[in-house]
Amino acid sequence: MIVEKEIIVKTEMPEYFLLRPEVEKAYGYSHAVKIGNAIKISGAVSMDDQGNPTAVGDLGQQMKNCYADLEKILKHYGCTFDDVIVENVFTTNMGLFLENAAYQNAIYTKQFPTGSWLGVKELAVPEFMIEIELEVHKSE
Repeated sequence: MIVEKEIIVKTEMPEYFLLRPEVEKAYGYSHAVKIGNAIKISGAVSMDDQGNPTAVGDLGQQMKNCYADLEKILKHYGCTFDDVIVENVFTTNMGLFLENAAYQNAIYTKQFPTGSWLGVKELAVPEFMIEIELEVHKSE
């Protein structure tokens, strides 16, 4: 006896999200892309809606500004920081970052995601001291 099984392949189309469309178009990136339950979020930096650096010289405030932008993107997809599975932090001053890292306890209240903390020579704009990118798994 031969039993045939029908296999259905579900194709997911990417859903793009632009937080600051004009800025992102000028720099050539999308701030987030969702495919299925996976969401990749480009590095958030401390900038205003015109792309100008904010909180220049204040890594702690830049960090808070990054998380505020990331929260807006998460909310767009119906997610919270509880859905974050990977967080990568890039900083031009690891010492200052480590002094401010405890702020993450206010962001991740249930568990911390995996990820890396990377010290870098520079970011896209000299005034940026920190950039945070996320990977998210959206529960159904």
